[in-house]
Amino acid sequence: MKTMTASLALATALAISSPLAARPDTNSAPVAPQLEDGTPLPQDTAWPGGTIALDIDATDTRRGVYRVTQTIPVTSGTRELVLLLPEWLPGKHAARGAANLLSDIRFTAGGQPLEWQRNPLDVYEFRIAVPQGASEVVANFVHTSPVTGREGRITMTQEMLNLQWEAMSLYPEGHYTRRIAFDPTVKVPEGWEVFTALDGKTRTGDTVRWETVDYETLVDSPIFAGRYAKRWTLDDEGEVFLDAVADAPKYLELAPENLARFERLVDEADALFGTRHFDHYDFLLAMTDRMGGIGLEHHRSSENQYEPESLIKWDEMDWDHNVVSHELVHSWNGKFRRPEGLWTPDYRTPMQDDLLWVYEGQTQFWGWILAARSGLQQKDTILGTIANAVANYSEGQPGRAWRAVQDTTYDPIINSRRPLPYSSLQRSEDYYVEGALTWLEADQIIREGTGGKKGLDDFAKAFFGKTDGDWGVLTYDFDEVVETLNGVYAYDWARFLDTRLRQPNQPAPTKGLEMAGYQLVWKDTPNPYAKGRMQGGKYLDLFNSLGVNLDNEGKVTSTLWDGPAFNAGIVNGAQVVAVNGTAYSSDTIKDAVAAAKSGSEPITLLVKRGDRYDSVAIDYHGGLRYPWIEKTGKGKQGLDLLLAPRTR
Repeated sequence: MKTMTASLALATALAISSPLAARPDTNSAPVAPQLEDGTPLPQDTAWPGGTIALDIDATDTRRGVYRVTQTIPVTSGTRELVLLLPEWLPGKHAARGAANLLSDIRFTAGGQPLEWQRNPLDVYEFRIAVPQGASEVVANFVHTSPVTGREGRITMTQEMLNLQWEAMSLYPEGHYTRRIAFDPTVKVPEGWEVFTALDGKTRTGDTVRWETVDYETLVDSPIFAGRYAKRWTLDDEGEVFLDAVADAPKYLELAPENLARFERLVDEADALFGTRHFDHYDFLLAMTDRMGGIGLEHHRSSENQYEPESLIKWDEMDWDHNVVSHELVHSWNGKFRRPEGLWTPDYRTPMQDDLLWVYEGQTQFWGWILAARSGLQQKDTILGTIANAVANYSEGQPGRAWRAVQDTTYDPIINSRRPLPYSSLQRSEDYYVEGALTWLEADQIIREGTGGKKGLDDFAKAFFGKTDGDWGVLTYDFDEVVETLNGVYAYDWARFLDTRLRQPNQPAPTKGLEMAGYQLVWKDTPNPYAKGRMQGGKYLDLFNSLGVNLDNEGKVTSTLWDGPAFNAGIVNGAQVVAVNGTAYSSDTIKDAVAAAKSGSEPITLLVKRGDRYDSVAIDYHGGLRYPWIEKTGKGKQGLDLLLAPRTR
């Protein structure tokens, strides 16, 4: 009791002596209530109202507008209907629902307008007052595609569209999305072809219908439609298709030997996983530079974009072909097998991204491998891709010192894929590429430990290749990943994965490449992948020399933290106007960097930033530096064996 009294006296004395105690009692001082912002848990029960009709008019391609009518049946006695716009979207790993693109929202019952309001604590939630006796509520609204890239990703042009159901539909709260039934209908411009993985397609004129489908499957089955379109069958069973739309008919010419590469991609995926977790599959492919780029996975389809000439200039555009192999792998890894935190019962429950180094890291790895095995990309292109990745972590990323790979799995939420001032210091979504390089090392550990009898192929078959034909969802956790790896080859995999991926300040992920019989080297010309990317992206890569990338006009698009340009005060957005007194061009600055290697004079740049012009001297003499990887021994090395086809 004496101790308690003494403590109270001390607390009183401290309060009196605190500066905050002098605050006048007459100042206004509100007290915060407890917010009711917990995410409600939906139930695994059917929506009792019945099947929801969703009708979309997608014919206004000139203005980029989708007009939506949605009819939601309600049970007798319903006085309030709560509808949600999808917020946490599968494959995007973040809350990216396009609430900003939904406009002119109106709700009616029996032709009479209804009052509605958003939930201020969840702006994706709409609360609609339902009059007594109403049997259904009709929602009418407009979804507007961005018409310029600065407004977001363009989904509709005058030649094609990419309709994503979750961006233009509402669903009732309180139920698993797989228990909510929809009847979808879309009207497209006259004569347009429509591709999707949805079943039961019927067409009357330009209005297309599909059979009743649950909302989860609907959202997972986007549409590509276009004026110029073509379909190819890629397997003997007639279950896998390449569905392409293009800016013009000429971009749909696909040489037989290149069509065979897509066919072999399917064969190689079958050989790798040993099962199919789909009953049919559509590669949805847009040949365009007018609609926004995309690579997005779905269970029975994928959304992909190539540059317009990628099919007709196959060899020249080899660098641009990888997205389809990556997204195909996702049918097994990310859709069927999914981290337990990334499966959610609806699109309101937050996702947990911490195992994206499996979901995306292994998909990146197998996307590279399958592209090489099938010939979808040349082996030299894949070697160049790996060279760029290894070089980035070997010399160009000081952010590794403070940030672990696993922490970058939260970047889709933290940064929403916006440009960063200094991505080399801040890091971005490194779980993709550093994850892939970590899995390369795992493959080589297994090969070395088993005398070449096993590799990561065996893990893929055991982990992803479960029940053939099952296209449900089977979740996993860290322990199952470790357990399956140990079933292939006994090793301290928990420590390996924890060290490489969950701890910061680790060595550059080069060991797998070295174990695979290759090493990183530097040359003064870009490797095939880097060359193609520069040509396609219309930029100059000097990141491993001056520490900058420049667009065609000399504007700095990225700067290496603590690199030569950074240390000279050059940052993103600055523009190089002249090089050693000569007007800027890509050849001028490359020649200057090359010449400085054998001289002692600095490279002098005239740099414009805002209204200011500065003469900047960069004392760099390392010459042009582009990453390549080369064999360290003779004959076929581990990486060669990994990239070799598994089918004829």
